[in-house]
Amino acid sequence: MSEPGGASASLDLTRPLQEAIAEAEELIANAAFIRTEQDRLEGYDYLAGRIRMAMQTAFDYDLDRPLFVNPTHQFSRQGLDNPDAIYLNAYLREGVTYVVRGRRGTSADLSFQVMGGAYSATSAATNLMAFDDRELDVRDDGTFELTFTAEPGARTLIVREVFNDWDTEERGTLTIERPDRLGQPATPLTEAVLRKKYEVAARSLTGSILTWFEFPKWFERQEPVNTLTPPRSTPGGLASQRSSIGHYELDDDQALLIEVPRCDDCAYQAVQVGSDWYASTDYETHQTSLTKAQAVTDPDGVMRFVLSERDPGIANWLEATGHRSGSLMLRWQRLERDLTDADGPTATVVPFDEVVEHLPFHEPVTPDQHAARIAARQRAVARRMIS
Repeated sequence: MSEPGGASASLDLTRPLQEAIAEAEELIANAAFIRTEQDRLEGYDYLAGRIRMAMQTAFDYDLDRPLFVNPTHQFSRQGLDNPDAIYLNAYLREGVTYVVRGRRGTSADLSFQVMGGAYSATSAATNLMAFDDRELDVRDDGTFELTFTAEPGARTLIVREVFNDWDTEERGTLTIERPDRLGQPATPLTEAVLRKKYEVAARSLTGSILTWFEFPKWFERQEPVNTLTPPRSTPGGLASQRSSIGHYELDDDQALLIEVPRCDDCAYQAVQVGSDWYASTDYETHQTSLTKAQAVTDPDGVMRFVLSERDPGIANWLEATGHRSGSLMLRWQRLERDLTDADGPTATVVPFDEVVEHLPFHEPVTPDQHAARIAARQRAVARRMIS
């Protein structure tokens, strides 16, 4: 074998990833829904996040030394990610006992979910266990400890910390460990281990892109355009969560009016806009999502949102940000009762110039006031997000 640094020193370990990146670029560049140059550029930005996620999936964990990683954030968007959530994933080995310790923050919801298998272009992961922190013994100082053994088929522990009020709610802390491996050194690196990691990264990259191309076809794209479903259990979601899904397509002179009763029987309620990449749109410097704490509720108990490209001059404007089509989702979490169809949203396409006529309690918002709302979002994201 050549000496390190010699002309033939390369182990050629990255070739699978190089080939996967080239394949992924072709998938992105030829996506059927691309209409504009903005769509294409957002696709390449989306690709960067997928590469980042793939490397994290392959390299930032060790099944002997588990830890929580944050694979989804403003620089790595996927699966119509929730702008109000911090996502943490830990990979599991079935039959192994784990200890999760943490300090409960003041977020609206903290939930745990053990998943079997993985999302793919042909199937969804299996929900093996799901609960929120109401089932934990949280001490007076906010700390808690959870011990569990990964059941057969268990692959991932997903934690979602969801924020209703971005300005006041604070993050908690969380760790995971294997007691049987504490005090032992990490397994030394080998060429075989590194080769496998690059191969895993390659499969994760193309697999995730193909998965999220197909996922919306199974659910929201089954519904008529510019409509929203009644609240239903979220596919693969939590027992105390309900969601309404849909997709929109609007001309520049149209707007979508979304009306939904404010629900006070849940800690968290929100609406968001997504792109055709099935990912969140810019929720930091644009108002593409609103929780019930951020939105204005009218005197009749209804929240009325307007999705449009142009500014209608209202507090509950959902910005289309150049996307003539995309995904829609409403979520309710930490519910104290089940929801009925009457709790759900309605969606109506209206001419943009007639928006105000459909708002019975219209209170105008100036561009300066809207800019102040955006500044608050930027500060909140900076405080909360982990990238």
